[in-house]
Amino acid sequence: MAVAGEETRRETPRERYRAQLRAEIKERAWEQIAAAGAPGLSLNAIAKQMGMSGPALYRYFAGRDELITELIRDAYRGLADALRTAAASGAGLPELGQALRAWALDDPQRYFLLFGTPVPGYHAPDDTTVIASEIMNALLDAARSADDGSPPDDRPAAATEESPLDSHLAGHRQWAGDHPAPPATLRRALHFWTRLHGVLSLELAGHFTGMGLDPAALYEHELRHLSR
Repeated sequence: MAVAGEETRRETPRERYRAQLRAEIKERAWEQIAAAGAPGLSLNAIAKQMGMSGPALYRYFAGRDELITELIRDAYRGLADALRTAAASGAGLPELGQALRAWALDDPQRYFLLFGTPVPGYHAPDDTTVIASEIMNALLDAARSADDGSPPDDRPAAATEESPLDSHLAGHRQWAGDHPAPPATLRRALHFWTRLHGVLSLELAGHFTGMGLDPAALYEHELRHLSR
């Protein structure tokens, strides 16, 4: 609600037009990425498709790296929103895993831009890690809830003893930011993150084609195992 005496600023026609052009440029960029991968992204080719000159398009994005950064931000934000929505409804690790897979299957190129082969010569700005940390925090929260919900006395001995990885994670937890998760929870979240991405990456790249198995069944099995 606007404060008394203040007027809500309205977007000008020029600003709306600029926002529309930037959105269309990003749509064209995703089409290029789907056809030739992120390394083949060309602003000049996008300009030609849109009936613009190269210099005209550069008024909306200063260069390839700025455009890629915007695409990465949008992709991270989409995944963070999907996981946050699931978490807000009380989702645990299994539901977060299914939300991750649904998001990835909805647009594989978006997934590969974030988690596939890095784009040669491109370095993402630091602010993209802020959005990425939201994703990891949602996972760590769910992993901690899973650990808290299973009393130590009811767990197998192997699950209660500190492993070499736990000792390592106690001193190497930068990836978890300032989350207060103990090493055992960090281990659970790390296993969850890496193993599910392993299955997803193979599935989206088509490596299960011809093997005669259902990737969804394999993914579900991993989810059950990781959530025990």
